[in-house]
Amino acid sequence: MGNHNFDVVVVGGGPGGYVAAIRASQLGFNTALIERDSLGGICLNWGCIPTKSLLHAANIQRLLGRIDEFGFSAKELHFDLPKIVARSRKIASGLSDGISHLMKKHKVTVIKGEARLDGSDSLIVKGDNQDSKRITPNNIIFATGAHAMELPGTDVDDEYVWTYKEAMVPEVLPESLIVIGSGAIGVEFASFYNAFGTNVTMVEKLDYILPSEDEEISRFARKTFEEQGVSIRTGCSVNGIKCEDGLVTVKLESLDGRSSEIISASRAIVAIGISGNTQGIGLEENGVQIDKGHVVVDQWLHTGVGNLYAIGDLVGPPWLAHKAMHEAVICVERMAGVENLIPINQYNIPSCIYSSPQVASVGLTEEAARQNGYKVNVGRFPLAANGKALAQGEGDGLVKTIFDTTTGELLGAHMIGAEVTELIYGYGLAKELETTELDLIRTVFPHPTISEAMHESVLNAYSRAIHI
Repeated sequence: MGNHNFDVVVVGGGPGGYVAAIRASQLGFNTALIERDSLGGICLNWGCIPTKSLLHAANIQRLLGRIDEFGFSAKELHFDLPKIVARSRKIASGLSDGISHLMKKHKVTVIKGEARLDGSDSLIVKGDNQDSKRITPNNIIFATGAHAMELPGTDVDDEYVWTYKEAMVPEVLPESLIVIGSGAIGVEFASFYNAFGTNVTMVEKLDYILPSEDEEISRFARKTFEEQGVSIRTGCSVNGIKCEDGLVTVKLESLDGRSSEIISASRAIVAIGISGNTQGIGLEENGVQIDKGHVVVDQWLHTGVGNLYAIGDLVGPPWLAHKAMHEAVICVERMAGVENLIPINQYNIPSCIYSSPQVASVGLTEEAARQNGYKVNVGRFPLAANGKALAQGEGDGLVKTIFDTTTGELLGAHMIGAEVTELIYGYGLAKELETTELDLIRTVFPHPTISEAMHESVLNAYSRAIHI
């Protein structure tokens, strides 16, 4: 079937894809969305949302282990793992149904199937019944997301070595677990399993965990995780994995090759990064450039080929749903000729990690700021000096801010502690508005709130802190 009536066809129904479809419809485009699986993509079905349900359960478990601090006592407390997992799946399913409602509300045609480019302006869509349709829209946006990378040179049993999908639906808790990779995914799973009593070892190739974060925050996180019982190995690579006798055995080797170690556990999770879903959709065959597993685009998300665009995880880091959503809007509005558009600024995109403690950041790290030639003022404020955090029993944390000494520009902000993922937007807004230190100093922060630590960190950068 040939169809020339669609102005915009979006391939992929994740956060970037469905937002692109909605915005296109709002702008008057006749829009279709092609999705081979469930609407919402990995984020909604197997990532952002269900993992936060699991991590919230882990936070409850941790709190129950401390209830005597708050004047309570209870006996025979226990958790039901199948119910915890089932709740996360139910939430994901419900939100996926909500995306279906949004598609109907905005009159977006949803096509179930797999799409492949056939020339630079046509798509062949193969449905579940293997019937194929040809669609020739005016514009095509690829939002096919990414997949977990595998350890090179390893051939292991999926029953014992998990990706994020297997790790999210455990039938029983493993007695011990090796998490390979200490980025957001690895740290969150380490935090979840540790809360429920699994003996967790985290392995990182670099010299410190959370390699995308400020090094001072990374050191703070490592200290806290180790106090919680997580064992951490840094500066070593995985040089072999074997699954035998019900155990996963991992050989670690120092980067200089002078030392090695063998560790074993009931299960292992590989969380070493992701790569764009570029295979099998006809991109390279039709002239689209792929670099290091991701589609190359310009600041407006155009591939440089015809009317082909790409957004989200497919085009590279940061691999964040909110980044994909904003790219979707920019891409479609550019397509529609909306005036006064501004390309997305990568340094204004907040990063959030929902471990315990949470980690959140925006902008440059202190090291990156100095490497870029800035002279900086650095402010710090510990949550141990924040009244609201102490009242909630959450005094373990730090807020760090980095300013350009010359202009007062906020270059970066980095936070670790309770609910910092809910606070980082404040610094993100400040950066987007090109706020200076004086604007932040003059802002009235409510008391008592954890957000006061944000204000105090700014004050501390200019030797004006009141409560420390």
